Amino acid sequence: MAEAANSLGAFLRARRELVTPAEAGVPEYGVRRVPGLRREEVALLAGISADYYLRLERGRDRRPSVQVLESIARVLRLDDEHLAHLLSLAADAPRRRRARPRRETVPARLRTLVDSLAQPAFVEGRYFDVLASNRLGRALSPGMTPGRNQLRDLFLDPVARDLHPDWEAMTECFVASLRQVVGADVDDPRFIDLIGELCLASPRFSRLWGRHEVRGQYGTPIRFDHPQVGPLTLNRERMAVGGADGLMLVVYHADPGSADADRLAMLASADLPSAALAETRA
Repeated sequence: MAEAANSLGAFLRARRELVTPAEAGVPEYGVRRVPGLRREEVALLAGISADYYLRLERGRDRRPSVQVLESIARVLRLDDEHLAHLLSLAADAPRRRRARPRRETVPARLRTLVDSLAQPAFVEGRYFDVLASNRLGRALSPGMTPGRNQLRDLFLDPVARDLHPDWEAMTECFVASLRQVVGADVDDPRFIDLIGELCLASPRFSRLWGRHEVRGQYGTPIRFDHPQVGPLTLNRERMAVGGADGLMLVVYHADPGSADADRLAMLASADLPSAALAETRA
């Protein structure tokens, strides 16, 4: 995977191409043959030599100082999350063999908790694999069925696209979140297989992945267009699971007393299996 060989350079190049000359205060003369800023312009604005910046993009210098990276980040208009990601890509600590197990396992106590919750809930792995879920979660979305992958569903499954009115925003969020989670650790075979599959099968995923956006997922309202109970807006909460590296507990809940709470209660009483949702969309 070419990206694994030079994550820093790929990130700098992608972000450089997203900054217009006008945003950077660079006069435009003649025809520009590259999108965004030229390497020489980034170097000039950051106060470093063009040759040194070229070496960074080509992976010939992977230990730039924090001061240099902060100067480049200012030129590329990076926010705090993107800056943190940039610093992680340039970290000079030696790469260690991965300590976490290859197979992500949900502790029995966590499965019991998920099953006991009155709200739709599931456990996701590092790459958004669904590892466990409760019945209401599967009734809300077939994508919450254990064994499914949320990224693969969002980009490749028409049912998932129909279920989410804000599909475009959700796909952007998931791709940016994956960038943040993975950081420079892009040599995991599971990660390589997933990204390779999605890049080949989904032009939109390939385009979003190439932008190198970095953004965490936070508690936020999510809209559903459910074929059985109609429109739903539910709050999504993601909580790290103590003692289970990389696992997240995801819970959806409605505002008390709202129409969404009533519709969610209808769905819970119907206990619609996920297979029926897929058949409804067919």
